[in-house]
Amino acid sequence: MTSEITAITMPKWGLTMTEGTVVGWLKQEGQSVAAGEELLEIETTKITNVMEAPASGILRRIVAAPGATLPVGGLLALAAPESVSEGELDTFISAFAVPEPTAETTADAEAAKPRELDAAGLRLRYLALGEGDSVPALLLHGFGADLNTWMFTQPALAEGRQVIALDLPGHGGSTKQIDHADPASLADTIGHALDALGIKRTHLIGHSMGGGIAISFALRQPERVATLSLIASASLGAEINGAFIEGFVRAARRREATEVLNLLVHDPGLVSRTMVEDVLRYKRLDGVPAVLARIAEAWFPTGGQRIVLRDAVASLKSPVQIIWGREDRIIPVAHAEELAAGIPVHIFEQTGHLPHMEKSGEVNRLINRLIQNQA
Repeated sequence: MTSEITAITMPKWGLTMTEGTVVGWLKQEGQSVAAGEELLEIETTKITNVMEAPASGILRRIVAAPGATLPVGGLLALAAPESVSEGELDTFISAFAVPEPTAETTADAEAAKPRELDAAGLRLRYLALGEGDSVPALLLHGFGADLNTWMFTQPALAEGRQVIALDLPGHGGSTKQIDHADPASLADTIGHALDALGIKRTHLIGHSMGGGIAISFALRQPERVATLSLIASASLGAEINGAFIEGFVRAARRREATEVLNLLVHDPGLVSRTMVEDVLRYKRLDGVPAVLARIAEAWFPTGGQRIVLRDAVASLKSPVQIIWGREDRIIPVAHAEELAAGIPVHIFEQTGHLPHMEKSGEVNRLINRLIQNQA
């Protein structure tokens, strides 16, 4: 009967995740669950995320209670048919061991480390996952973030295709020395990065400022964009929370950073202590305060957005979709609603400025569906 038992284990989200903490179960023992249904909440070092059921079945045994911290691969629960006895479940649990790394998994981990490329003289860090003959996807993060913002998205898209997460100039592990930070210049940099990677055409996914860059790139090189998914995107309206931008640029202490980061999500409890520490660590790097101020001035002078491309987006030939959180406190959801008559718009309730992290499963399905429809 062992073959009928499904082990539900701690997932690995992102490069640096080694363990996770069970926040709470959304299903109880004895309940049936469907593949993809929300199963439990797990706190990572970045943010709390919902784990979905890997397969359909009956949740027979919860092994990890709320508050338990497990390594990646640790046993969370068992799913099995009613015909499997309690004794068989006990035997499975007692024999379970977290898989030891093999030569293959070690090689995979080595291959999934960030690398660097040269984009017309700018050194950019990137992470590539997946492989295949399908059109690759490119992920562009928002202001002040880095490629780790895609920790829940990149693996979900990397089946049968290469998915690249890029650190934008001035961010993450990329160069902090840039001469031009305006949307057009950063869009040109994306083109140079794709050239360096040998990618002629891509599915483009952009969040916030990354969405604004994606729009500018699609307008300048439309033949290279297979699909465009815009998540809480900049450049769709003039309004933005200028206090957030100013606060992020200025934040140098834990309290300041926490207050700013809490604005990003519907539930401030999602923001972890490590996420705050990572931002402060980034802010202390040489050149970061100056480059953030330069980017903010180029994009968001006087508390508003300098470039508005709403009408141009509606004219794009590539399939476009817009994804937003109803409770976004950085960029108004009205920017999405104003385009709903001509472009598919998906708005998530009880969600802030980070739908790809707050509602990762649903957002991943939307992006995958748009991509697969163009296959």
